[in-house]
Amino acid sequence: MRARMRGFTLIEVLVALVLMAAGLALAFATLRSSTAVVTRGEDMAQASERMRAVHGYLRARLASAQPIVFATDRSTLRQARFIGTPQRMRFVADLPDYLGYGGPYLHDLVMDDAGRLQVAFSVARPDASLEDIDLAARGLRAERLADGLKAVRFRYRGLDADNRLGPWQDRWETSDMLPLQVKMEMEAVRGGRWPDLVVTLARSEGGAGGGLLPGGNPSVLP
Repeated sequence: MRARMRGFTLIEVLVALVLMAAGLALAFATLRSSTAVVTRGEDMAQASERMRAVHGYLRARLASAQPIVFATDRSTLRQARFIGTPQRMRFVADLPDYLGYGGPYLHDLVMDDAGRLQVAFSVARPDASLEDIDLAARGLRAERLADGLKAVRFRYRGLDADNRLGPWQDRWETSDMLPLQVKMEMEAVRGGRWPDLVVTLARSEGGAGGGLLPGGNPSVLP
């Protein structure tokens, strides 16, 4: 009778506690791993959605760029319709209605030192000087398109001397004409490099996009 009523020994209790602790540790490790996988998936989905939104906005704005003069170099009287450098672009395009502006506006697209891609808007004025179109220096509010960027690079190309599609350039030197194409290369601090965005600007009279091949046929891009 006394043997049947005997309880667990200390060794048995310790073994049970060790097994229970091991089971809990395994369960928590599995839960933590599953949570990390879900979090990474959500981060990737958000980064992909942001990339598509930025690409979609820039594609629409560049594709609708217009050969409208937005500045004049007062020393040479050369008119500016498109100014492009590796980290900055300035051009005129219509704004979407949801921004509440309407009409053709000068777009000043630039990456700042904090890794943010921003765009500022101003009414296009043909008599403006090159200093007037430095929207950041004028303190105009900029809209943030993306942040957490490691590098941004814009490249341009138009027709060469033989009226053929030329090579990519880091700077658009013929500012009185629109380029044929613009390429945007971006790399994020987290998430790596984005797919390159290549936009063909609308062919308009007065811009490089309005170039004609011999025979009067519109230039055909590959």
